[in-house]
Amino acid sequence: MAALLLIPPLAALVFGLAAAFVRSTAVARLSGVSTSAVVLAAGIALLALGKVPELGGGLLRADALSAFMLAVVGAVGLTSTWGGLGPRDHGAASAPTTGQRRYAALVCVFLGAMSVAVSTDNLGVLWVAVEATTIATAFLVGHQGTRRSLEAAWKYVVLGSVGVAIALLGVVLLYAASRSAGEATLSWVALASGELQLDPGLTKVAAGLAVLGFATKAGLAPMHSWLPDAHSQAPAPVSGLMSGVLLAVAFYAILRIQAIADMVLGPSLMRGLLLTAGLLSLAVAAALILRQRDYKRMLAYSSIEHMGLLAVGAAIGGPFAVAAVLLHVLGHGLAKATLFVVAGRILATEGSTRIEDVRALLARHPRMAVPYIAGMAALLGFPPFSLFFSEVGIVMAGWRAGLGWAMGLTLALLLVLFAGLARASAAMVLGAPVSDAAPRHPMHPGHGSPEGPMTPLVLALAVTAVAGFLSVPLGTVLLRAAAVLGS
Repeated sequence: MAALLLIPPLAALVFGLAAAFVRSTAVARLSGVSTSAVVLAAGIALLALGKVPELGGGLLRADALSAFMLAVVGAVGLTSTWGGLGPRDHGAASAPTTGQRRYAALVCVFLGAMSVAVSTDNLGVLWVAVEATTIATAFLVGHQGTRRSLEAAWKYVVLGSVGVAIALLGVVLLYAASRSAGEATLSWVALASGELQLDPGLTKVAAGLAVLGFATKAGLAPMHSWLPDAHSQAPAPVSGLMSGVLLAVAFYAILRIQAIADMVLGPSLMRGLLLTAGLLSLAVAAALILRQRDYKRMLAYSSIEHMGLLAVGAAIGGPFAVAAVLLHVLGHGLAKATLFVVAGRILATEGSTRIEDVRALLARHPRMAVPYIAGMAALLGFPPFSLFFSEVGIVMAGWRAGLGWAMGLTLALLLVLFAGLARASAAMVLGAPVSDAAPRHPMHPGHGSPEGPMTPLVLALAVTAVAGFLSVPLGTVLLRAAAVLGS
């Protein structure tokens, strides 16, 4: 069963090379979908296995948390890549362009790097995998080659590189702390076991730097400024991958570091850092969403909101809160991937990302409006979608932990965000079509197609609708994953 750990990165390698060098439109179209499906199947298989396989002396290792995150990477990847496919061209079968093949190969690299990041027991390997995603997604963000997309790509590279450099310094200091304790290691298991007498002062500095660095990749305020530009300028499937997978995997790294810091220093340090970052992220997102005029940027700021809520949940700690955080990771990833895919289709149809340019979508384009409404309902936490249960779980856990003031502030900020997102969405989808409306702009290639498969969007929304009710087996999986972090 340990061979399951090799399947996701090998699949990403094989499909990525095929996409890059095989001059076939079908290969370029389906390489990302195939990689995502393999990653999802491997994650589900590892969850069903119920064991902890290892390879390379623990270099690759999948406990319950790793297996769950691998399944999330595959599920969100499948929603984004499959949903982002345009209609087949039944005309002359022309070979894909160099740009199309490069795009398909980079998506596979991204998925492979994320798979390695969540299935390693080595903090250094995780850092390398996260850095690999910075390289891949920088080219994907700038794929369109426009001035704004290239500017967003450079901004992402600069700020993302600063973040991972800070995280690297934290990793090095953690290694130094383990070396001074008599066993030089970067193993999660060893560092969080409590068996190593890590120096508290050095561990405090190392954990703070590592969390700050990975928080930059996770889009937590005040290190969030790259996120709205990158998500709004990237092709729609890439925006879904970055919001639903990249941010979640960076937050996964924070959870692992938190487990180490809590074991050595107690929970107070990480609770203070994460609670501050979480509430600040919610406040920044609330302030900016209210005045937002671009629906892709609006979805990007919503990502900051949900990362902030995850940080608040992680700060609370305990099995109930951590299980709610992990459920939120799944629900947010699927809902946001769906919304970004639909946003790409809206852009391809309307020719604009301005909210004021999109009106009466439900009457004019119900195939786009219906999944948008359902996805937004999921994102806003309407029952029966899983984000309702995860948000209620986080708030209840915080109240029981004596953080009533923080939960009150969280609810107030969530209410502001709810109002901003609901108002903008209602303006886009409701109303009667205007017969003498101005002609639509031409389609924007690369962001999406007006027509695309509905099946992945329906499946993603269906999963978010039933996940909150699945105490078995999903609830069991979430509690097992929370137990890995010592919760």
